[in-house]
Amino acid sequence: MNEAKKNVLLSWSSGKDSAWTLLKLGQRSDVEVVGLLTTVNQEFDRVAMHAVRRKLLEAQAEVAGLRLWVVDLPWPCSNHAYETIMADVLVKARAKGVTDVAFGDLFLDDIRKYREDRLENTALRPLFPLWQEPTDVLSREMIDRGVVAHVTCLDPRVMPREFAGRRFDHSFLQDLPEGVDPCGENGEFHTFVSAGPMFSRPIDVVVGKTEERDGFVFTDLNFSG
Repeated sequence: MNEAKKNVLLSWSSGKDSAWTLLKLGQRSDVEVVGLLTTVNQEFDRVAMHAVRRKLLEAQAEVAGLRLWVVDLPWPCSNHAYETIMADVLVKARAKGVTDVAFGDLFLDDIRKYREDRLENTALRPLFPLWQEPTDVLSREMIDRGVVAHVTCLDPRVMPREFAGRRFDHSFLQDLPEGVDPCGENGEFHTFVSAGPMFSRPIDVVVGKTEERDGFVFTDLNFSG
């Protein structure tokens, strides 16, 4: 007898690692991705940390053909409040038949441990499809397979602000300062994916203004035209 498929909720940041995780999950016969789970800053109506507009997030879900699970977070949001809100979401997910939650983490052990701990008593299992993939190889593979992404947020302590808004391509990788992970896994930069093999069609976006706030540099993206 064949084992039942895993009903997977994918933790979705709107960036390249989440998008690549979706692609990887779609290649597995034992998995059914049932939705994209995203936290949104309620005050600014944008994806938490990445600062991507909600309407662009909704466009991603549409071209991915998946339901969007939006978790609205207050601003400011304490860690305790965040964990309380997420715990309630996970209970509801389990009640709706979700069996696993997938993450696009690459190599940070403390982040993985945190996620595993949060799921420990939920009956939901964590999945890490990209775990320990070499980021230099992975970043080039994403680009070669047609992933189109732009930098929406960066840490100016480790990268020049001029990288904000740049397309994630081979030229970008070549120009990265020494010590910056090619996938930004240490939080050096975050992206928004507008096209790739995980989407049915591209999302046409235009790069807007860049500004610095709360110690990070953000670039606004919007629909082109």
